[in-house]
Amino acid sequence: MVGPLTARLALAFLAVALGALALFSILVLVATAREVAGLARRQQDQTAADIVQAAGVAYATAERNGVGWDGAHLETLHALAHLGGGEVVVLDESGRIVEGSPPKKSPGRIVQRDVVVGGRRVGSVLAAFSRGGLPGADRHLRNALIETVAVGAGAAALLALSAAIAVSRRITRPVVALTETVRAVESGDKSARVGDIRAPGELGALAGAFDRMADALALEDSLRRIQVADVAHELRTPLTVLQATLEAMADGVVAAGPGQLASVHDEVLRLIKIVEDLETLAAADATGLVLEPGPVDLANVAARALAMLRPRYEAADLSLEARLTPVTVLGDADRLHQVVTNLLTNALKFTPAGGRVEIETGPGEDPDGSSAYLSVADSGAGIPPDELPHVFDRFWRGSQAVRVAGSGIGLTVVQRLVEAHKGTVSIESRSGEGTTVMLTFRVAPPAPPQAD
Repeated sequence: MVGPLTARLALAFLAVALGALALFSILVLVATAREVAGLARRQQDQTAADIVQAAGVAYATAERNGVGWDGAHLETLHALAHLGGGEVVVLDESGRIVEGSPPKKSPGRIVQRDVVVGGRRVGSVLAAFSRGGLPGADRHLRNALIETVAVGAGAAALLALSAAIAVSRRITRPVVALTETVRAVESGDKSARVGDIRAPGELGALAGAFDRMADALALEDSLRRIQVADVAHELRTPLTVLQATLEAMADGVVAAGPGQLASVHDEVLRLIKIVEDLETLAAADATGLVLEPGPVDLANVAARALAMLRPRYEAADLSLEARLTPVTVLGDADRLHQVVTNLLTNALKFTPAGGRVEIETGPGEDPDGSSAYLSVADSGAGIPPDELPHVFDRFWRGSQAVRVAGSGIGLTVVQRLVEAHKGTVSIESRSGEGTTVMLTFRVAPPAPPQAD
């Protein structure tokens, strides 16, 4: 239940808590020791003052009776000294001991005070206090305070240990779950997910991000499987036609005339187009797409693509309308031509006979005139709302695509090429009303003036 990371976190939390607790306890004990020492000194000074006063009263009484120190009653001095935790020695004015005896052990502190009666020094008092410095009751109070601090420190240490283990387990539980899920995915279980776990802050976000990443990987894997099947299907058709035509010509069943060669040529072009799209997509995904940017007129690029595809539009009984306003952008002319060709070919596939396709270029709506646009709109069946977010996914083919040939990467290639030009691509569509694809690009900066 307690793994290495949990133990390390718990020990780290415990070390911090114990360090803070030890520092606090030391400060409390030091402050207490200082206060106790100060209190002891004040009590000792007060005890010495009381002894001196009692000694003066005893001497004055004895002097009125005609005797000096030898006849004075000094029992009270010993009682006061005992209450203050010390011993007393009384000396006369010549320094002779008249009461008490020097302490057998080295005292902690000796307080000496003169005894003055009637303005005359008649002797002195030595009050010797032990090293503890406190009487019994006060010493008991100090010991109780130290014991309380020690017990509190132990209880706080246990509480800190419990809290450290609980917090560290709460932190590491999602990490353990995430590790187990990663191992499951690594072993081939693509459906393994961390799920909804109770985790603090960033750890919960990490678990959610991993699940989303796993979903994306599963989707990518599914799309790759579909792509393999779609590409195999797309390649099988032209290859089958090529095989049958070439075998027929080799067997002499069909003469190798212009018509047969043109059919073979069309199938070869179809294969080349599929391979080129796959190569472009692979290069874009691997950031190996090389552009040769320069000033390019979008209207000229669109006009070239129109001229190349117009015969196919006429054969499909489609109207191809163009509103081309010259606008110069910074881009690769060949790649932009590929973009426009893909869009027009896609519109050709999904627009029924008798429909129309419109292509338009011009400056953007930016106030500073820093952008340009190219749009392709068709009058086809449109894209259902639930499929619209997926049109740029690799190898994705919607419900309308089952009736037309294609690998499902045309719009993906368009998106990658437009993004490589630092442009944007968006698509709007409504079922039964057609589809419009809008591209925006940066306008090329003006050329520097030529020197005379």
